[in-house]
Amino acid sequence: MSTAPSTLPGPPRPFGRALCAMVTPFTPTGELDPAGARELAARLVDEGCDGLVLNGTTGESPTTTDAEKTALVRAVCAEVGDRAYVVAGVGGPSTRHTLALAREAEHAGAHGLLVVTPYYSRPPQGDIEAHFLRVADASGIPLMLYDIPARTGSRIEPATMLRLAAHPRVVAVKDCAYDPLGSAGVIARTSLAYYSGSEELNLPLYAVGGAGFVSTVANAAPRALRAPIDAYDAGATAEAARLNARALPLIERMMAAGLPGTVTTKALLGRLGLPAGPVREPLRPAGRETADGLLRTYEELVTMPAVTAG
Repeated sequence: MSTAPSTLPGPPRPFGRALCAMVTPFTPTGELDPAGARELAARLVDEGCDGLVLNGTTGESPTTTDAEKTALVRAVCAEVGDRAYVVAGVGGPSTRHTLALAREAEHAGAHGLLVVTPYYSRPPQGDIEAHFLRVADASGIPLMLYDIPARTGSRIEPATMLRLAAHPRVVAVKDCAYDPLGSAGVIARTSLAYYSGSEELNLPLYAVGGAGFVSTVANAAPRALRAPIDAYDAGATAEAARLNARALPLIERMMAAGLPGTVTTKALLGRLGLPAGPVREPLRPAGRETADGLLRTYEELVTMPAVTAG
């Protein structure tokens, strides 16, 4: 798979436009399920995903081993690496460990690295910048910075982003900062590809020059998540807004109903007969009522007319 930017007009899209933050499928006994991962990856790409982000928040990276992370990257690259971008999550609280994970992911065939802000120790901005530069200097593949201060305790400030953008391998951002003004400012002043990491902001960020999205909800409904940006690119902005609104009930039920997205996603995938398996502790599975509600909302979305009459 080439890592050259997309030739679509508009902002750079080094990993395509529609990316899924893929779950890590486990067997019923909780072991890594490489065959299930290959099956799910193939379905997601067949359904319109340009890329897959592995070993991130949705992929339960805090509870998978280094060996499991590498095995997952190898399995998915073997299945879809010739027709979709594979971005491997390698971040953590330790720079040394992040560098080791980055080397392993690159050797396993990943096309890019998702590198989260170091968490728990809450380093100052200069240390955050130095951490990312260490990874970029040690890598032969491009980086997507993961700005998610609600989980890490620290954000990547816009001024830091502007400096990091000068590095040739720092090419993208997964934006979960909930700071539209700051994000729009960095987009306007750099060539960084901004990918929305919050589904409710996919279309708004795209409209101000974002590159696309990295979506948890896309595990279950990739076409519905991609449809608004396809419509926007076609110049049908009103249709893009309608399609965005059409997906909101499922987005809300999966991402804003009090449970982590990993839990709701695996519950829904299980009801759909797709590879997922259990979550790992400390996460606990969704209850039957929650799973039933997720399935109802999903079925309403996929049976809703996709095109406005007239």
